[in-house]
Amino acid sequence: MSKKSIAKLVSLALTICILIILSLFTSSNNEDYALLKNKTIETSEEVSFIEEEVSSVYSIKPQNIFSPDLGKSFTGFKEQLGFKESQNNYFRVNTLGYLGKYQFGRSTLELIGINDVNHFLNTPELQEKAFIANAERNKWVLRRDIKRFVGKNINGIVITESGILAAAHLAGPGGVKKYLRSFGFNGFEDAYGTSIRSYMKSFQGYDTSKIIPNKKAKVSMKA
Repeated sequence: MSKKSIAKLVSLALTICILIILSLFTSSNNEDYALLKNKTIETSEEVSFIEEEVSSVYSIKPQNIFSPDLGKSFTGFKEQLGFKESQNNYFRVNTLGYLGKYQFGRSTLELIGINDVNHFLNTPELQEKAFIANAERNKWVLRRDIKRFVGKNINGIVITESGILAAAHLAGPGGVKKYLRSFGFNGFEDAYGTSIRSYMKSFQGYDTSKIIPNKKAKVSMKA
């Protein structure tokens, strides 16, 4: 075989080797790209899922926070009173031992059938029932005073049923009777300086028609 033929064979062999190497390199790159692409898709899906989860968490609205959107509804009355008493904290106990969202005293709780204050403090639904029962009882005690004084002006405040019921929650129905029947002369302030007059003003004009007067209003301990 001549030198020229040998040279051609060597050149051909080198060309074949180079083509094989290039083919393998391209295939490897394609596979790596495919893997990378799949991982990118998976990562995008994971990020999307996380964003959805975060979005769903932020979309949860806190409950039992007073909102002016509630207006003068009964829910607005109840939630604003809870906010005034405890900032709507079901688990608050103040320095005088008053309990829960609506800051009930132990003696008031006993009147409406609640003796286990620990259970009461740790059961929001029971606290809401207690608020209704206490308001029903107060409305019954004050029914004549509501009829007599609503619409009258005492100490610069127009008297409304919701103002009377809020004041009764603060000072008890007996304290409200004394205030109304003395035309504001016999006032009341709690230990923190909150007065019947201030509650009469802050809680004017809410719809409390859902509260039905009930002399024997009680709460079931099963909340």
